Amino acid sequence: MLSVKNLCKKYPSFELKNVTFEVKKGFITGFIGANGAGKTTTLKTMLNLVSRDSGSVTAFGKELYLHEVDVKQDIGFMMGGADYYSRTRIKKIAKVYAYFYKNWSEKTYCEYLKKFGLDENKKVCELSSGMKVKFAIALALSHDAKLMIFDEPTSGLDPVARAELLDLFREIIEDGERSILFSTHITSDLDSCADYILFIREGEIIAYDIKDRLIASHRLVKGGLKELSETLKSNLIAYKETSYGFTGLLRTENLDFAKGMETEIPNLEDLMVFYSKEKRK
Repeated sequence: MLSVKNLCKKYPSFELKNVTFEVKKGFITGFIGANGAGKTTTLKTMLNLVSRDSGSVTAFGKELYLHEVDVKQDIGFMMGGADYYSRTRIKKIAKVYAYFYKNWSEKTYCEYLKKFGLDENKKVCELSSGMKVKFAIALALSHDAKLMIFDEPTSGLDPVARAELLDLFREIIEDGERSILFSTHITSDLDSCADYILFIREGEIIAYDIKDRLIASHRLVKGGLKELSETLKSNLIAYKETSYGFTGLLRTENLDFAKGMETEIPNLEDLMVFYSKEKRK
């Protein structure tokens, strides 16, 4: 459905380096990385909101940069909450938004307003940060898009609203015809809904895999400081010491170096934390 190949973008203090990945039809891909790792820059460059230095993006079998207007008819995009035109009523913003999409559905839009508890007569400045996010999502979902791209969609939402939104994401892809790519630094949001994980660190993709397979290929290792030999250190991705011992991240293929030690299956947050430590190391 979406293929990104060798996407590069250089700024004075930051660089995207040959970003390559795919979003497969009928699946949810979670895009993770620490703040400043390059998630938003990747999405903006990918969608030609900022110019790329090199690389290609293909969506629905078409080169996005050559067929941008046509391709974007089938992409629903949301970046943060709706903070533009703060004194304008949201029904007016929706009317302008609808003008650009040939498949805009007023019925679908109204259904999402009702689902999210949004009053179309309110001005943007009268919405909470969570409601601004919900409004932006309602716009993105109301023109029969086949690919949804959301940048930090759960930011600013309370736990109940976040859970409802993630349930909605699962509903969207149920028919197998639509896909979602969404970035987040809240890795727990991906535990229940993501099929694939795309992991970026300092402008470089360091992992792209099925979520369960990515997690299964790593183990947390715990032990006393006396057990932290130089051989083990060299095979750990990274580790942290306390007065009681150490915890480290190890690839499962290297588990022989931790024989007899306590091991656990990591979560996505563990992977982010320890891979960040690896870079600093």
